[in-house]
Amino acid sequence: MRKNLVAITGLGMSPMARTDIGSTRDLAIAAAIACVEDAGIGLRDVQGLLMCRSPSKPTAELPLKLRLDLGLEDLSLLADLNMEGASSIGMIQTACLHITSGLADLVLCVFGDTPLRSGVESGAAAYNRVMNLTGIEGMEANSGLYGAAGPYALAAQRYLARYALPADALGCYAVASRRWAELNPDAFLRKPLDMEEYRRSRPIVDPFRVLDCAYPVNGAIAVLVCSPERARDLRRPPVYIHACAQAHAASRPFAGDESELETGARIAAESLWKQAQVTPDAVQMAQLYDAFSYIGLQALEDYQLCPRGQATDFVASGVTSPGGSLPVATGGGHLSGFYLQGMTPVAEAVLQARGQAGARQNSRNELILVTGNGGRMDYHAAMLLSPKETL
Repeated sequence: MRKNLVAITGLGMSPMARTDIGSTRDLAIAAAIACVEDAGIGLRDVQGLLMCRSPSKPTAELPLKLRLDLGLEDLSLLADLNMEGASSIGMIQTACLHITSGLADLVLCVFGDTPLRSGVESGAAAYNRVMNLTGIEGMEANSGLYGAAGPYALAAQRYLARYALPADALGCYAVASRRWAELNPDAFLRKPLDMEEYRRSRPIVDPFRVLDCAYPVNGAIAVLVCSPERARDLRRPPVYIHACAQAHAASRPFAGDESELETGARIAAESLWKQAQVTPDAVQMAQLYDAFSYIGLQALEDYQLCPRGQATDFVASGVTSPGGSLPVATGGGHLSGFYLQGMTPVAEAVLQARGQAGARQNSRNELILVTGNGGRMDYHAAMLLSPKETL
């Protein structure tokens, strides 16, 4: 067993809905309690608490005083972490570093978000904030780039143009995600979807249609991280973290050359393979941060799961769908499952590694790639999970 091996031993989810079911803080409390109960410990056993929330929300939505709400004892680790969509994996990595350093043992990691409140019924309205891409004050707003869809659409257009792909090429990813969602009773969009229906769906910003975009919900998810030695005494089978990496490459969003298609994910990927001493073809399943269809396709290429420019053909062939050799976003991902940012893929990976995913469970679950993506592909984090101590 590697000296720096760490495990996820608890998973908790709050109720989730598209309606106002409570504050972010309320839902985070529910997820945290569910998580420790899942692991078979008490809240007084927790030694560290890490939390993150949507970057569009103020600190008051999920404050450090959550520790008091939960009645936690003295803590050796407490932090509010923000790497945007990469935050969930980032806080799990922080927990790993503290555990392997001997500074904490049982660390609770919680994400919560409530984008859909009274009077805010759509995801577009909930995330309609300006993203600073150029560094020029007012440039994005004056150009009509509100929310994440516009900036990501520019990247998607560049990708489609570079590889001479049709605008509807992105639809293969949305269709594949929906096939998985049909098998997931907790997914929010389960109606069967084919390419014809995808093409009829409402345009948002070229080349995105509404089905290319994440489906936000109100909710919270928590995981418990600890040492393998402690994990053996807990209720659930441990899910081992064999590698965890961050990468934040220099930003070139409007470079106009080949480098625009490169992201920090390729650096994170190199670190993962080196840490775990594996190659990309060892990955048996991928739970990707896919707030837009294009992000999922880009991740398949960045993490070397398929060649550059071939992700749409790769997905359209059925490789990532039920019955395929590389299952991707097996809960429906962010497009058809639910969007709780980086915790959506984390939760699905834990369920798959434990063998608790029901009708969508995959037998090939011995090495699972999980990714996070923040900003406009500015911030990246990823990890490799397995139910086995040794790969």
